[in-house]
Amino acid sequence: MNLPIFWRILPLSFFALFSQYALAHPNHETGLLSGFIHPFLGLDHILAMLAVGLWAGRLGKQARVQIPSMFVFVMAFACVLAVLGMKVPYVEQGIALSVVFLGLLLLFSLRFSTVASATLIAFFAFFHGAAHGIEMPANVYTSLYIVGFAAASVLLHLCGILVSHLLFRTENPLFHRITGFTIFCAGISLSLV
Repeated sequence: MNLPIFWRILPLSFFALFSQYALAHPNHETGLLSGFIHPFLGLDHILAMLAVGLWAGRLGKQARVQIPSMFVFVMAFACVLAVLGMKVPYVEQGIALSVVFLGLLLLFSLRFSTVASATLIAFFAFFHGAAHGIEMPANVYTSLYIVGFAAASVLLHLCGILVSHLLFRTENPLFHRITGFTIFCAGISLSLV
């Protein structure tokens, strides 16, 4: 079977993230694994990143690359600013708002220009990145931590794009509405906690 190069490299990349556990001495965690695991520890991060992928998949064409790329880039930048000591107010509220708003984008199948979409995504990504920076463990390398959570974010975005491609290729808006409504409700419940 002749698989595309992406599907051959992906499993190897995943296992490479966990190769540090093969070391003979414990406590050599450099930040890559901490960064990779961090987005999976909060439902708000998971939902937002899946929603970004779903929305980018719905927008199609260049948005499939531009929207997730903007999210990851701004998130990494905000993480660096937070690590350097920049105070970002209302981080948790911004994250919850991102889940609510992304749910609404999916629920109503909203479309904006590429510039407006990228600006909106950048706004929400800033809060996610600041949260990553605030919650970064003290004993890890910042650059590896950022690479770790960027890789996890890309993986979640790709999952959203894949689901969008597989389930939403029909013109039946029911899938969009159910997914958007579910994410919207989850965002509302997260904002009340």
